[in-house]
Amino acid sequence: MLRRINKKGFTLVEMIAAIAILAIFAMGIYTSLQLIYKVVYLAKVKVLETAILSEELEIARNLPFIDVGIKNAFDVPGVLLPTKTIVRNNLNFILVNTVRFIDDPFDGTITSSPPNQDLAPADYKLVEMAIYCTSINQTSPLILSTIIGPNKQEEANGRGALFIETIDSLGRPVPQAQVHVAVVGSSTYKDDVTDNNGHLYIINVPTGTLLYNISVTKDGFTTDQTVSSTVTNTVPVKPYATVVKNTASELSFSVDLFSALHINTVNTVCSNIGNANLNTYGERLLGLPDVLKFNKTEHTDSSGVLNYDNIEWDNYFSVPTGTSYSLVGTIPMLPLKLNAGETQNLTVVLRARSTNSLLVKVKDNITGMPISDAEVRLYSTTTGYSQTYQTGLGYGRQTDWIGGTGQTIFEDETKYFSDDNKIDISTAGKIKLKKLGTDYYEEGCMMSSVFDAGQAVDFRNIFAEPLEQPIEVGTNSVRIQIATSNTTTPADWDFLGPDGNSDTWYSDNSTLINSVHNDQRYLRYKLCLSTASTTFTPEVSDLFFTYVNGCTSPGQVYFSSLASGEYYLEIEKEGYQMVSTIVDISGNEEEEVNLLLP
Repeated sequence: MLRRINKKGFTLVEMIAAIAILAIFAMGIYTSLQLIYKVVYLAKVKVLETAILSEELEIARNLPFIDVGIKNAFDVPGVLLPTKTIVRNNLNFILVNTVRFIDDPFDGTITSSPPNQDLAPADYKLVEMAIYCTSINQTSPLILSTIIGPNKQEEANGRGALFIETIDSLGRPVPQAQVHVAVVGSSTYKDDVTDNNGHLYIINVPTGTLLYNISVTKDGFTTDQTVSSTVTNTVPVKPYATVVKNTASELSFSVDLFSALHINTVNTVCSNIGNANLNTYGERLLGLPDVLKFNKTEHTDSSGVLNYDNIEWDNYFSVPTGTSYSLVGTIPMLPLKLNAGETQNLTVVLRARSTNSLLVKVKDNITGMPISDAEVRLYSTTTGYSQTYQTGLGYGRQTDWIGGTGQTIFEDETKYFSDDNKIDISTAGKIKLKKLGTDYYEEGCMMSSVFDAGQAVDFRNIFAEPLEQPIEVGTNSVRIQIATSNTTTPADWDFLGPDGNSDTWYSDNSTLINSVHNDQRYLRYKLCLSTASTTFTPEVSDLFFTYVNGCTSPGQVYFSSLASGEYYLEIEKEGYQMVSTIVDISGNEEEEVNLLLP
């Protein structure tokens, strides 16, 4: 009899699954081998860089002391090149040399008062060498340094020093800022960087009047520099530096992240106005008495857009020029405060030019914020003209929390919704951290009641005052998040920060409300205080936010088609003192009025 044998093989699906599993294992092994190879390769590069630096430093140590310096440098001249390209094992390296004189305090310094002043402050030289491997796109260099002393007693040489300080827009030090110092009328120069405290001390500098042109910058930052006197700028705010014998000349420079200003010109019904001429300028000065650092007259494109990217932080203005348009108002109210690293939008509302007009801007005298729903009346006893308008939407504000928790809708201005029992509200007009025994809590948070803007609006800025807190509490000690909705009872209040995410917070240098909150009516905020030292606490006395609706300029009203002459201006707002003044109209005028509390 024949016996039947059943030989069953693998199906196609089983074969594909097996191949996929094998591929996953193979990929894992390959990735691991790649990582191991990369680590070994980088270690070999570091060993090679260390050997190169050791060789180069040994060359510097064997140079005569007078030759240990940088070629074409004015303070430490020598034979070393500022940068040097080296090829080793088929790899390309860039070597950056820096040589500084050190003023050792052992024998006094150049800034010491007589009789301890050091008239020969160039005590010894610090040689620092940094190396990059360009073949592997190395970003962080390997750095080695050595100290080289003179072989004879130091002698006074009648030179001076340059002490350079670099700070940001908030007055904080800027470390590792690039400093370029050029001698006017000469090929000598010095390139160096500030230390961790934002300082650069250049010793052994030849004396001279208005002799040194200095510029300071950093990757992604603005540039600050000295400038020469010109016909259009006869008195520069920051002229070329002067160095006096046995004296340290101290100079301060301010750099920070680039900012951007995006301008849109529209009419009173929000339609874009193209090709409108605008004069846009800041407040920071290049020269005295009124030479501005930023002052440009340009026109918007056909869509009514004019963008200024990579500009400095400043308070900016933008007004129409020519005979086509008059300024009805702006959103937000001018001047626009542009913080470092921010991008702000400015809407400029225009209408056909009126020969005589008046733009009235109404602000709170204490906060400087625009006031909404103020009644503004302009009249003339001569012509019989009389017109009354109300200022547009403005801001919401809370200045007291002493009423405590439990309020859902913001009606009682002294109450709020809830807190974590780590907030002290016992002092009227002030909120701070609560004490646990003799020390403050490290952090405490609270949630506000629901603010009603009256209708759907675009929220602009939110911030708390005072802006300056005790240095002991650390940075970002006052943090804010907001949640918005078109109903007072949403399914959930999602609190977000300036990036539109729940893990970021608004602070003193990040006040611009994210556009995800646009076209919303209700707002509530979460406020958190924190401290780096439990013996100190931050304090908040005011919290306010601004918003606009459509093309209504906050805190502003516009009167057009006026006859020239004298007018009476009256402004009333509940809770403020009435203001009555006289304005002379001759052309397109502006009047800024600050309202006082009773």
